[in-house]
Amino acid sequence: MGIEMDKPPHEMSLAELTSRCTSEIQKYNQRESHNDQCSLEIFRRAMLQEDSDAWTVLMERFHGIVLSWVRRHPHREAARGIDSEENYVALTFARFWMVTVRNKSLEFNTLAGALVFLRACVNSVIIDTLRGQKELPIPENYERVAPEPDENYQRWEVIKGFIPNERERRLAYYLYYCGLKPRQIVERCPQEFNDVHEIFRLTRNIIDRLKRNKDRLHWLLGDGEF
Repeated sequence: MGIEMDKPPHEMSLAELTSRCTSEIQKYNQRESHNDQCSLEIFRRAMLQEDSDAWTVLMERFHGIVLSWVRRHPHREAARGIDSEENYVALTFARFWMVTVRNKSLEFNTLAGALVFLRACVNSVIIDTLRGQKELPIPENYERVAPEPDENYQRWEVIKGFIPNERERRLAYYLYYCGLKPRQIVERCPQEFNDVHEIFRLTRNIIDRLKRNKDRLHWLLGDGEF
């Protein structure tokens, strides 16, 4: 919309995109004419190219917007009684990343569209937290517990073989087999995991490991996803 650029966004450095993105966000918030292509390029690099530097910029530049949504949420008072605003922001970006990394066909054509999706993640995180899903017990010797050999357990037996790091394996067990939320893991295992930011970082490591072995995983699991 309306603003000329000396070169297309896909040819810009991340530093150039970051500077332009800051200006675009300000104009978007003030409902002024703006070109949102630089912001969208940061989303594209973070989501489709899985560029960690672009992801860092995305979180930094949109942190304030997400925080404002948390503070204006209809259930903000009840949500604050359970967790901190910053943790809701971290969980929002974690939710957004988990959804987009699994769906490579997801791409945004406008900054407004990207923000609508991001705001939906805020709402999902808060509502899920307030629902207070029933927590499953976490055994101390979790790998020596013999659960029923259901489909989930069989999938877990395959997946854990691709995660050699013991700490990451325990986190994957809590997240994907027990179905616990990051906040629940921090509350119940404070001696292992300091905060949801740490869990988010380790989760990215886990998914990176699985993606590097996706062909073998698909073959072993016998389906199209992991």
